[in-house]
Amino acid sequence: MGQAYEMNLVKLVEDFGSEDRCRAYLEKLRWPKGVECPRCGHKTVSRIKERDQFDCDGCRYQFSVTAGTMMHDTKLPLWKWFLAVYMIVESKKGVSANQLKRSLDVSYRTAWYLCHRIRKALETPDGLLSGIIEIDETMLGGRIERTEGDPHENKIAIIGAVERAGGIARLKMREVREHDKDEPGVGKFLRANVSQDAKLYTDAAPVMRKQAKKHTGNTPETVTHSKDEWVRGDVHTNSVEGVWSLFKRSVIGSYHQLSVKHLEAYLDEFEFRFNNRKNPYIFRDAMALIVQAGNLEYSDLVA
Repeated sequence: MGQAYEMNLVKLVEDFGSEDRCRAYLEKLRWPKGVECPRCGHKTVSRIKERDQFDCDGCRYQFSVTAGTMMHDTKLPLWKWFLAVYMIVESKKGVSANQLKRSLDVSYRTAWYLCHRIRKALETPDGLLSGIIEIDETMLGGRIERTEGDPHENKIAIIGAVERAGGIARLKMREVREHDKDEPGVGKFLRANVSQDAKLYTDAAPVMRKQAKKHTGNTPETVTHSKDEWVRGDVHTNSVEGVWSLFKRSVIGSYHQLSVKHLEAYLDEFEFRFNNRKNPYIFRDAMALIVQAGNLEYSDLVA
């Protein structure tokens, strides 16, 4: 039998078919030890049932369970938020805004904004990767047919690191903003995401080898793909290359195209989903992040 997950589509419909049930669930996630005022922290509050709000007995601030969160001032029913979060975190290759538009019966702008608010909430630092780490880079972008010049002129470099430790590979991935994947970009990624005590495996790309050695002080183990060397003992980059395969299928099959401006948000979403692929409580944990994260204004998103 497969792993039992906390939530499935049938249970989602049964448990969260009303706004009252959604609010009660969010209340438990946001305040597991009891409701407290988000402004002053006072723990004695009164309920205003007819308005689905609370009144702080300390500072008299009136607030709802969504006040100051990613759902602040939302005009969408909460059950549509719940369904959107479920679809995004449970879909292996992601869900496009157009798909959410059809599923939730909303405008494209509403669906697009909803997707990006959820992605912002899923942006979670998980600490440095350690142990054995596979490092690799890939290029994302359209194809240009040419016989001279830079073949990567219209492409963006993405670097990824996969931690093998613990039996469940953990992923970090970021865009390398320097067009040619130069040393400062790779080095900055390693400093931010990989422990200096890690054992690094990479391919034979000079910049990767040089920056890996600079970061840890040790020469990384490498495989030379140009010589058809893919695995040598336990030295390989197959795990991180599998990540690229899945991510590119997400782009081609679900999103179709990504803007450079919002690429990091898509990487955050993919990273969260990959790192929680064995987590039976992925929906609950995603909703906890949604109700704890501050709001993302539409004007800031499109600025």
